[in-house]
Amino acid sequence: MTVLLAKGRTHGELTLERHLLDTEQAAMALFRPGTRWGARWPAFFKLKPGDSRFVLELRVSALFHDIGKANEDFQRAVTGTGFTAQTLRHEHLSALVMCLPSVRQWLAGSSIDVDVCTAAVLSHHLKAEDGEGQWRWGQFREAPTLALRLDHPQIRAILERVAALLGLPSPPELPVGPLTSSFKGAWLEALKLGSKAATLTRRSISKDHDRRRRLVAVKVGLIVADSVASGLFRTAQGIDEWIEEVAHRAPLSADQIATDIIGARLSSIGNGAALHPFQIGAAESGPRSLLLAACGSGKTLAAWKWAEAQARSREIGRVIFLYPTRGTATEGFRDYAAWAPEGESILLHGSAEYELERMHENPPESGRDKKLGQTEAESRLFALGLWSRRYFSATVDQFLSAMEHRYEALCLLPALADAAVIVDEVHSFDRRMFDSLIAFLHEFDVPTLCMTATLPAGRRAELEAVGLRSFPSPEQLEELADLAAKERAPRYGLRRVADAEVALEIASNAFRQGKRVLWVVNQVAVAQKLTVRLGKHLGCEVLCYHSRFRLEDRRNAHSRTVEAFQQTKRAAIAVTTQVCEMSLDLDADVLISEQCPVTSLVQRFGRANRHLRKPGVLAQLVTYPPERDLPYSARDLEGVEGFLAAFDGKDLCQSELAEHIESLRIDEVIATGASSLFESGYFAVPREFRDIDDFARASVLSTDVEEVARLLRARRSFAGLVVPVPRRFVSPAAPGLPTWLGVADAQNYQPALGFIAPEREVG
Repeated sequence: MTVLLAKGRTHGELTLERHLLDTEQAAMALFRPGTRWGARWPAFFKLKPGDSRFVLELRVSALFHDIGKANEDFQRAVTGTGFTAQTLRHEHLSALVMCLPSVRQWLAGSSIDVDVCTAAVLSHHLKAEDGEGQWRWGQFREAPTLALRLDHPQIRAILERVAALLGLPSPPELPVGPLTSSFKGAWLEALKLGSKAATLTRRSISKDHDRRRRLVAVKVGLIVADSVASGLFRTAQGIDEWIEEVAHRAPLSADQIATDIIGARLSSIGNGAALHPFQIGAAESGPRSLLLAACGSGKTLAAWKWAEAQARSREIGRVIFLYPTRGTATEGFRDYAAWAPEGESILLHGSAEYELERMHENPPESGRDKKLGQTEAESRLFALGLWSRRYFSATVDQFLSAMEHRYEALCLLPALADAAVIVDEVHSFDRRMFDSLIAFLHEFDVPTLCMTATLPAGRRAELEAVGLRSFPSPEQLEELADLAAKERAPRYGLRRVADAEVALEIASNAFRQGKRVLWVVNQVAVAQKLTVRLGKHLGCEVLCYHSRFRLEDRRNAHSRTVEAFQQTKRAAIAVTTQVCEMSLDLDADVLISEQCPVTSLVQRFGRANRHLRKPGVLAQLVTYPPERDLPYSARDLEGVEGFLAAFDGKDLCQSELAEHIESLRIDEVIATGASSLFESGYFAVPREFRDIDDFARASVLSTDVEEVARLLRARRSFAGLVVPVPRRFVSPAAPGLPTWLGVADAQNYQPALGFIAPEREVG
């Protein structure tokens, strides 16, 4: 009989039997007892100590996971002798083999949970769903009949391997005739048995949490082991040797964190910079903490000190810093992680390669002479290439989207399980993201620090309910006298005005007096129109910063805006949208804002008088109602009028604002701790991690199409040329460009203003 292949021959011939054995080998090597990962992975999933079934079930799943590739369609595809579409997905067929009555009865003679293994096999490509969806189990597509090769000696050898592993008698014979879309005989029984088992399993895991955790540990473990086996075959590296070097390397020591990051950062600040008692106290707040401190208090350095403390109390392999946006992740990398030794740190988000290229061209001292990290590869190799990194600055999506079955994030879970995790700006998470965070904290055992300046009481209670302890407590804050004094120091004077016309005169007068004026509005079109109007009114350049720029132009707008508000010697004026609210070190003398949700308004206020450089001198805050509520709903804006009325005309400090935020009763659905990852049982399909606004589409300008095509041919990043554009102004992808990438008319774009919706007049 001809050989059965697991992959195409691009990187050499890999037989199906070899791949299945390689995957089992990877599973054993990754999680073998006596190693840190062997201990951390079960503990991460909160499996019962001493439960030996996990590794055994993972090995069985590894041996079965691709057995369904023994069919004519798949073999024609990998040998290049036939069409490439799968009549029946191979993992669906693998799971059906496990549900054949004879096979299921045979496996039942062992100690494994057959349903746990079947679920892992069926869902390891995240294309298996219940009901009538696109990936319904057993769905035929291209043809009504599928010829099988299940009588091949390779398949028999794998089944004999399973028998030896489980101490079972010789395996049963598998059906050899063709499988039809109507499912007959043993295959019909398999489909019925499997469907019933899937239903019973879902019911069971809703009550049996130990079984649910083990099921997910095996499902994700199989995805990881399959990734290692497949990825290392492409690179011709030995599985055991690579895993030993990358997964089982020595832990990250507290002294390394202190030297690589904290010491280097303090040295860069200069002037004998030293840690504040607040930052030292944060290190003692425990492995599950919620750090609440005002803007400009040094939370990030406190977080690194906390990570150092975690490395002293337990063995960890890395520190993972998660931010809500690409911009904040980039700033965190630039200021902290980039100080680490070469090859130890990584910036990780959708356009990270572009950001690293720009840093390399004009590097800050911390990034000088660093090699660029590998950021563009297929998902498996990409994730595996990151396992060796010690310090991550990433968007929260890159890791926590595992809770919604995102493939890359699942491949990174072993790194997360072996880390100290810091999640910044948790106040900014939309409801879906916050639910995933609560699910992550509920389901996984890993040291985690969440941080924010302000947080409504409801969300704070949700975090405390999953074990986070708030720091500093009111008593601890009293002991930190200077920090308490800083938070209570008058910082702002608030004034409400009727409309933008009154605000315009305030902004103009302040700018002419040499002050730095930051104006924040709620919509891009409003920002563009106001920028042009202010420029004409003042006879000078007004900076504009929002989300609808090409990335290379947005980065320029970001840098110029930050620079304008970090200096104190000359006047500056900028108009921004919500992009200014998170982790931007802006320090305005006058801040004008359209009304928006109270939590967002307080974050905007934090961009004024941020560092109290002139004691007793207050920043001026000005608010007014926008012409339209969008992008907010009336419900989002509840409480805003009352909040502003309470403080109108008064001098404000940060502690007053924080106390008001905590007292808010925001009507939100309380997170249940549920997630797709833990609730789906036999099935798995990726879901959205964020509350997606489908209003915009990633696009390139019509004048950039040829350059994007050239960069693609050169295998270089074109992220700098991508701009989000409202869908109604986007044409389909140009030939040679990815299908997800639209094309927008360059006539509607200005580098200083971004993409301008044609129906809007800005000049």
